Amino acid sequence: MMPDPARREARHTSTKSQRLAVRVSPEQRSLLVEASRTQEKTVTEFVLSAATQAAEDILADRRRFVLDEADWAAFVEALDRAPREMPRLRTLLTAPSVLDEA
Repeated sequence: MMPDPARREARHTSTKSQRLAVRVSPEQRSLLVEASRTQEKTVTEFVLSAATQAAEDILADRRRFVLDEADWAAFVEALDRAPREMPRLRTLLTAPSVLDEA
């Protein structure tokens, strides 16, 4: 999948029409307030930014690659390349294991 910086930017700057409510303990609220102040953000901005980044990180390995054109070309080339022979790995994977002898 080719990167689409405009789409990524739009996701972060589009009109916000949805509300998300979260219940927190007094300790969690104090922690969030303190952290948001260090970032010079409101608590809402801080929580939204942190949650969005965490969601993107979690999903990144599962559904998308964002690479510039040179890196994308190198990635596709690596996928298309014939696998190299690895005799020691083949021996390891075909030899009986401790579990096979049980």
